Amino acid sequence: MLKYRIYDRLKEYAQCDKCFHMPGHKCAAEFAKLFPVAPIDITELEYSDNLSCPQNVIYSAQQELAGITGAKASFILTDGSTSGVLSMLYAVKPYGNKVIIPVNCHQSVYNACKLFGLEPVIARGEFVNGVLMPPRPEQIYKLLSAHSGVCAMVAISPDYYGNIAPLAEYSRILKAQGKFLLVDGAHGAHLFTERKSGIYAGVYADIWVDGAHKTLPTLTQGALLNVNDRGLLPHVCEALGIFRTSSPGYPVMASVEYGYKYLFNNAELVTAAKARIERFKKSIPFAVYPSGDYAKVAVDFGGAGINSDLAEKELQKRGIYCEMSDGRYLLFYLSPTADGKSLQNAAEIICGLKLAKYAGTYVPKPEKCAADGSGYLEAVNSEYELVSLEKAAGRVCARNAGITPPCIPAVIAGEIITEETVGVLKSAKNAFGLCDGLIAVKKCV
Repeated sequence: MLKYRIYDRLKEYAQCDKCFHMPGHKCAAEFAKLFPVAPIDITELEYSDNLSCPQNVIYSAQQELAGITGAKASFILTDGSTSGVLSMLYAVKPYGNKVIIPVNCHQSVYNACKLFGLEPVIARGEFVNGVLMPPRPEQIYKLLSAHSGVCAMVAISPDYYGNIAPLAEYSRILKAQGKFLLVDGAHGAHLFTERKSGIYAGVYADIWVDGAHKTLPTLTQGALLNVNDRGLLPHVCEALGIFRTSSPGYPVMASVEYGYKYLFNNAELVTAAKARIERFKKSIPFAVYPSGDYAKVAVDFGGAGINSDLAEKELQKRGIYCEMSDGRYLLFYLSPTADGKSLQNAAEIICGLKLAKYAGTYVPKPEKCAADGSGYLEAVNSEYELVSLEKAAGRVCARNAGITPPCIPAVIAGEIITEETVGVLKSAKNAFGLCDGLIAVKKCV
């Protein structure tokens, strides 16, 4: 039974006087009443250790987390998976000036390419059942043969829909040519319990990021950066010094350790959660996307001719809030701590929905893939101007823009903005890459 080292130290601290160091709330009575986490909100002291140069409880916690994930080294992040993505790409930039990335990479991957001068080589998967699949291994081989200067590939596994990338094949192809496999595993931290099945990113990746807060009992922004290639450790440590905050939230840090150890200490929870989730899927009257990850349940309302956005609104009226609707699928984003009663309640509500009035509202979205990414760096480093979406069609995009969640570009810098893309961005409930409804385009010369 592994101890919760950071949390235990914070609980000891909660009994001490807090008037003589940061943070400024000093655990005052009114503040502590509004924010119950206040008593364990601490700063870097000899007593509490320091995430930037751990020597005590944080050091021990990270060592034990590496043992759990199977990594050579693990580093707690309190800035979300984004700081980990930036760090792992920074770590490989000395080895080349290009990186292979799936077109549906998170925006942080594209941002890293811009920051570090890495030209993205876009790998385009195929659409199956309306979902973009991971690129085929043979495509990665062809891209490596066609592009000199590639230092690494970034894979997404699992993705939002639970698709598991063919990491074993990627790793074999990349290692044969001396390249690194980086994995954005932001949606798969819980899969460390599935190491034997080979679907966890850490089985094959040289560096990978776990978004602990997404699928573990961890506070928001808690994540873990893991390294398997010891040769990359100096670069990773340098990167963490740049991209991690120098004032990490100790409650978040403690919750990262807790999330992994809680599942490690209570392995039976995973088996029980899988059974509950499976019952949930079988009890609803709609098809479910064939996910490779038990915690992702994408209900196919589009297959029944219903726009999933409308089903989402009906569920919200009844107190059910899902992770995402893409027009066809409504994503129930679950975890090993999924509550059986809540799942049963949700299933009963779904079964009771009166959706006949929405029949025929589903319209398939265009299955669009980006260009090869060859114009990305030139576009993001060019002069640009902001124009309204109505005037953007036909112009060259200068900054990525897309929909969030899942924070994936609808148009990539260097691409021509189409009427179709304008329509997608205008209809998006939440979009990124826009400034007061304006989009960045290359300035005409």
